[in-house]
Amino acid sequence: MIFAGLTGGMACGKSFAGQEFSRLGAYLIEADQLGHQVLLPGGEAYEETVREFGPGILAADGTIDRSALAALVFPAPAALERLNAIVHPAVRSRAAALAKASTAAVVIYAAAVLIESGGYKDCDKIIVVTCSQEQQFERALERGGVPAEQIRARLARQLPLNEKLHFADYLIDTSGTKSETLRQTKMVYNELVELSKL
Repeated sequence: MIFAGLTGGMACGKSFAGQEFSRLGAYLIEADQLGHQVLLPGGEAYEETVREFGPGILAADGTIDRSALAALVFPAPAALERLNAIVHPAVRSRAAALAKASTAAVVIYAAAVLIESGGYKDCDKIIVVTCSQEQQFERALERGGVPAEQIRARLARQLPLNEKLHFADYLIDTSGTKSETLRQTKMVYNELVELSKL
């Protein structure tokens, strides 16, 4: 089995590539989903997060109000670092358990902050999805829900894509057509399948 990390900047097409890997036969683990799960009541990061950030982050039903938590941590780098130190190890632990239980030849671990969180160290191979920063901004704007200034702030906070490329074993450039992205994804998948046989 090959455990491959899939990462890229905001709105680069990581989810699109991840869905294609899944369609081709890979087992897809999404760090975002695990991040939600570990913050649910009873989740590995729930109690420590409430202890660290206070009851003001809780909704009436006792769940963590993610927008209230985001409002606290995103403007404050030190607070975001504290939250990441609580959440990331729990997410990585869940991902490792899911990968171990999988019978697929290729397991894809999709994580936006794979490099920044140190999660890349758990992976056999790293796939970086890339496009221009202008495309990132336009795609994020098209999705809606996030104002332009917040998109710019999030892009500025992320590790620049050219730095992520230093960690890449494979690169998928999504700046062209969807069919071109699918072609590149299939090539990477086929190589990973071959590696899993070694």
